[in-house]
Amino acid sequence: MSKRSFIHTLIFAGLFICLALPQSFAQTGTIRGFVYEQETGEPVIFTNVYLLGTTYGSATDVNGFYAISKVPVGDYELIVTYLGYDTIRIAVIIEKDDLINKNLFLNKSSVQLDAVRISAERQSARTEVKASVIKITPKQISELPTIGGIPDIAQYLQVLPGIVFTGDQGGQLYIRGGTPIQNKTLLDGMIIYQPFHSIGLYSVFDTDILRNADVYTAGFNAEYGDRVSSVLDITTRDGNKKRLAGKVAASTIGAKILLEGPIAKQKDPNRGSSSFLISARTSYLEQSSKVFYKYIDEDGLPFNFMDVYGKISIHGANGSKINFFGFNFNDQVNQYKSIANYGWKSWGGGANFVVIPGRSPVLIEGHFAYSDYKVTMEDEVFPKRESEISGFSLGLNFSYFLGKNTLQYGLELQGFKTDLIYVNAANTTIDPSAEFTTQFAAFVKYKWIVGKFVIEPGFRLQWYSTLSEVSPEPRLAVKYNVTNRFRLKLAAGLYSQTIISGTSDRDVVNLFYAFISGKVDHPPSFDGNLIKNEYQKAQHFVLGAEFDLGDHVSMNLEGYYKNFQQLFNINRNKIYNSDPDFIVEKGDAEGIDLTLKFDWRNFYIWSSYSFAYVNRYYEGLDDELHHYYPHYDRRHNLNIVGVYKFGSNKNWETSVRWNFGSGLPFTQNQGFYEHINFSNGINTNYTTANGELDLILGELNQGRLPNYMRLDADIKRTFFLSERSVLEINFSLTNIFNRENVFYVNRYSKEVIYQLPIMPALGLSLTF
Repeated sequence: MSKRSFIHTLIFAGLFICLALPQSFAQTGTIRGFVYEQETGEPVIFTNVYLLGTTYGSATDVNGFYAISKVPVGDYELIVTYLGYDTIRIAVIIEKDDLINKNLFLNKSSVQLDAVRISAERQSARTEVKASVIKITPKQISELPTIGGIPDIAQYLQVLPGIVFTGDQGGQLYIRGGTPIQNKTLLDGMIIYQPFHSIGLYSVFDTDILRNADVYTAGFNAEYGDRVSSVLDITTRDGNKKRLAGKVAASTIGAKILLEGPIAKQKDPNRGSSSFLISARTSYLEQSSKVFYKYIDEDGLPFNFMDVYGKISIHGANGSKINFFGFNFNDQVNQYKSIANYGWKSWGGGANFVVIPGRSPVLIEGHFAYSDYKVTMEDEVFPKRESEISGFSLGLNFSYFLGKNTLQYGLELQGFKTDLIYVNAANTTIDPSAEFTTQFAAFVKYKWIVGKFVIEPGFRLQWYSTLSEVSPEPRLAVKYNVTNRFRLKLAAGLYSQTIISGTSDRDVVNLFYAFISGKVDHPPSFDGNLIKNEYQKAQHFVLGAEFDLGDHVSMNLEGYYKNFQQLFNINRNKIYNSDPDFIVEKGDAEGIDLTLKFDWRNFYIWSSYSFAYVNRYYEGLDDELHHYYPHYDRRHNLNIVGVYKFGSNKNWETSVRWNFGSGLPFTQNQGFYEHINFSNGINTNYTTANGELDLILGELNQGRLPNYMRLDADIKRTFFLSERSVLEINFSLTNIFNRENVFYVNRYSKEVIYQLPIMPALGLSLTF
């Protein structure tokens, strides 16, 4: 089949489903709509909407949308309950072939009903598989001890099971054995190529603009692709549709401002509206550290960043909407340890939309976006390193609601260009040719609830057109509700990607983070077998269990296995131009993650423990297969978070976070020797020439660094100045015991560089 025929077939199949499915609803009634906050017009997500006295109901999605379909003819009472809001009860009459639109608006309540939240969570647990996925809200992020009074999703991700964080300075997140290049980050459907700043305590995302974040650590279904390890899918909220609002904050580390409000005010629920939201934040740590943290480094902490995000939302009366958004993120490290200058810039923009057709029980979502990321670094060892990736993404998804079941399918098109210039320690230039890469994907997923089973088969067809290769990728997720309090689940699938890291995965400390796409120069075979595909491949398998140990205690246990069948890694030992730019590796990751959560009244305790192995295999010069542990292979990782709220109006909050991680691998020194550099060529007299001290290294990553430990705490005091104005004062301590956690060691001088020591910070914020 030709490429053109292949695309035409997929489009025809999609159109056929669009036309055929609505006929299946001819004998039933449907209720659909959106749930909003009355005060701001913001969607209320993940709340239950149901018909009283029946089994018919639905949970709202990230847009606040719900749909209850295949409802028998009759009179019903529609109920919406959500923690912190008054319950809504509306009488509805379902007639034959009826499709009713009901947008619902919740008013805040002074009564907090924990039972409502617990009931909603338990209902969601029984109807969603949720294998290796964690949903994060801004409220959860804010409950953690914050660094400098600035809550951030990067700090929250570090406490999740299966995630290894390699350092406060230049650290990256490694998710269940996957490297950063194998993790896909989406912001409103747009690809973000660098989501974290050089000081690893902060991401590029302002917590106050977030609506929801889904973290898929393994086994994600067919709606996601082009990554072989994990997905971070972030959705931002819309601006306030009723009034001008905002927030200003400052701390010893940085400052921020957020403004939002209506463009066309929502005066009537049956009419449309529009709003704006803009956020800007900056770090002045390089300057403030010379005053507050001079004991860390006399030259200051050279970490600077500036993040700006803006959004305009236009809403129709029936809930359809379109958003236009843009961002500009940048990061700069000046003279890091007096040897390196490093910086990157990222910018982009686009639009996404939600469409509710008039007489068809379908939800249509789509996006178009363009983004660019460029990074540069210069130091004494590597005189020149530059990388850039830029491109667009286009997606269109359809969701049909078939009673308790849901059919979702969609199309996705991506195009991007990468450029890399890299000079290694042997002064050899690695300069893969820039190439514009395009790829097309189609997926289908069906959620089928039958008896005690929730079954989600999926299939993704990933076509890498530039490589002229197709990757068929079946996916499956299943949950079995053994009892109302005990559930089993599994997920499995095939995954692929073309984007390759422009730096070696073996480097322990690496601020420079580069991208390469398309076909690269590598050996023709691996372990005696010809390399058939020019993309990276992986298999995932997840098996887990959920336990509700009581009304306020829940436990989640998951075991996983990732088989990285084919990986491309930069050849850091390239000497001659004839040597390949890349080597081929394979690997696997396996482990067990345990999460325990206690939530009751003023107490919230979250604990997670991970036990894992990560392995890599490469072909040596002896043509034999060699094994090593990558530098992020952490055997044990334990996090405990505790939150307590007190005071007359719960206006005091204190929280602590303790992290223990076993030692990371490193390559040991085996000895030293005198290296003659033959500066005069063949005329050099090696018997009298003075050489330089050089290293003989031991086997790759056979040593282990000391264990990592850090205790953080903070205390917040909230002052309610008026109905809409809130002042918060935050004092935090990072690394309370001043633990000397090793960052890296200079192999020649044996100087040890440590992670951040104890850091007190004070922050103020005003919400209005």
